[in-house]
Amino acid sequence: MTADRFTAEVLAIVAQVPAGRVATYGRLARLAGMPRRARMAGRALAAAPAHLPCHRVVDASGRTAPGWPGQRALLEAEGVPFLPCGRVDLKRALWEEIE
Repeated sequence: MTADRFTAEVLAIVAQVPAGRVATYGRLARLAGMPRRARMAGRALAAAPAHLPCHRVVDASGRTAPGWPGQRALLEAEGVPFLPCGRVDLKRALWEEIE
């Protein structure tokens, strides 16, 4: 799979994440057909169009993106629950996509 194709797949998947849910970079990579390419999925999101809900993507432990202070506020506005430690409560908010 080419990098452009992978990026297109990742962006298409992100567009499907519903409000109030989150996906992880690893899940995006797996669903796009390249497991173990979580960092590559993150890079794909860096160039995403503004209309995509990229704020709904967190790391495998529920941490928001470093350097994006507004991400948490966007997630909270959608009802995404956070743990006292500041991470997203993945047990309650992880998107269970249909594979």
